[in-house]
Amino acid sequence: MEAFGQFIPLILIFAIMYFLLIRPQQKKLKEHKAMIGALRRGDQVVTQGGLIGKVSKVKDDSEIEVELAEGVKVRVVRATIAQVLSKTEPAEG
Repeated sequence: MEAFGQFIPLILIFAIMYFLLIRPQQKKLKEHKAMIGALRRGDQVVTQGGLIGKVSKVKDDSEIEVELAEGVKVRVVRATIAQVLSKTEPAEG
């Protein structure tokens, strides 16, 4: 029984680490995946590199095309989208 008493602080430290670090990180990752999955043409986005542009084409599951300025389009890996500034409304129909 005394050996179990020595492990209680270790168990408490692990529980605190889980609730303060691991769980919030998993929640943030899940929200980021949902945000990336909902990207559509016309959304204004910020990349992790700090570039702001408008999504001009959703190519496939891993890549989108972003227009940085008129006539300047770049291919961007979806996972590098840091933030969606403004969403477009889905088309009626």
